[in-house]
Amino acid sequence: MLIQFNFKNFRSFRDDATLDLSAAKMSEFNDRVVSVSNEKILPVAAIYGANASGKSNVYSAFEYMVEYVVNSLHYGDDPVKFEENRPTPFLFDSVSEDAESSFEVYFTVPGDKSEKSYNYGFCIGKEGVTEEWLNYKAKTARGYKTIFYRSDEENELDLSGLPKSTRNNIEVALDKQVLIVSLGAKLKVDKCKLVRDWFLANEFADFGNAYTNFFLSRRLPKGFVEDKAIQQKVVQYFSSFDENIKGFNVEEVPAEGDSKELTYKINSIHKKIDSDEIAEIPLGMESAGTLKMFALYPELQEVLQNGSVYFIDELNARLHPLLVRNFILIFLNPEVNVNHAQLIFTTHDTWQLSNQLLRRDEIWFTEKDTDGVSTLYSLADFINEDGTKIRKDESYEKNYLLGKYGAIPTLKTIDILKED
Repeated sequence: MLIQFNFKNFRSFRDDATLDLSAAKMSEFNDRVVSVSNEKILPVAAIYGANASGKSNVYSAFEYMVEYVVNSLHYGDDPVKFEENRPTPFLFDSVSEDAESSFEVYFTVPGDKSEKSYNYGFCIGKEGVTEEWLNYKAKTARGYKTIFYRSDEENELDLSGLPKSTRNNIEVALDKQVLIVSLGAKLKVDKCKLVRDWFLANEFADFGNAYTNFFLSRRLPKGFVEDKAIQQKVVQYFSSFDENIKGFNVEEVPAEGDSKELTYKINSIHKKIDSDEIAEIPLGMESAGTLKMFALYPELQEVLQNGSVYFIDELNARLHPLLVRNFILIFLNPEVNVNHAQLIFTTHDTWQLSNQLLRRDEIWFTEKDTDGVSTLYSLADFINEDGTKIRKDESYEKNYLLGKYGAIPTLKTIDILKED
């Protein structure tokens, strides 16, 4: 499980930003808090904020960290490819523009009976990795111990926590643009592979991106084509919001020319209203909301199975608020979410901003100041003008829209069309 994500100097976030999924000491919804490795961790984080306030940049920062871990081997000795994939720093001051960007996570690994927690991070500068570290903590330990550490500035490379047989291979093969975790995983070093695999298991969906919507809508759940039981599970999933779909008819489409890629024609099955006969329509003719829920299902299936993180940008796009709430409740229900998967999402849907659904420490806001600098903060840490914290019985939605918590747009009258 993700305990905490820290990042700095990435796009609109010039300064340190922290998304903390460790539970604060509060009384609401304690049954959903997961206890692992002496940590109390939350299954959900909702991020609110005005347009262009930085919500999507939190998503992008975590996605960038995952992609760099997975792909850094491709950047070694290839300045062009590295430059194309270097993080975008905060560009509105000369110091940050030339400074490194940093990314760090604290996490636990699903299925780890020893319940260790890990701390992994790295910094990326103009020429490559300037710093990287991996630490671990036993369940009963007070502090973290070093597995490896590197620092370009201090010309230090400490691999003491890795097997002796692999240290020399890593030291010889390590390029400036390559992460030790990526190289170690390639060399089948267990501790590096564990970290790389944790990142690989996480899923992303950006529903504010038209290309992502197109791609996801054509991705099928694992086993969907050949397994009627899987198709029936999808029908049951749909029945939570649309009982009209009774099944699916899947046909393989013959490949054209030399193409070896298999494609399928999928029809959704409906029952006719005046008889027991059925009617079929192409899945693509279903509503945009139904297609989005279909697009969410394959990754939802994998995340729940693997106990990993599902990070979704603009979850509310094209979905009724009740559908959004139903989706969130999947992660909040410990009887369904048995492997402790987590959902982190950005949204403008204030209907979910409710003390009947979310804890105060599950609600986050992004706000951008007049210099273009974004900040990230939790409702649990918000302090009123009188010095008191937010109460759990407040109307979060009402107070947010009134501007009590910040993170809303500053509006002026749109008079561009007004006649002179």
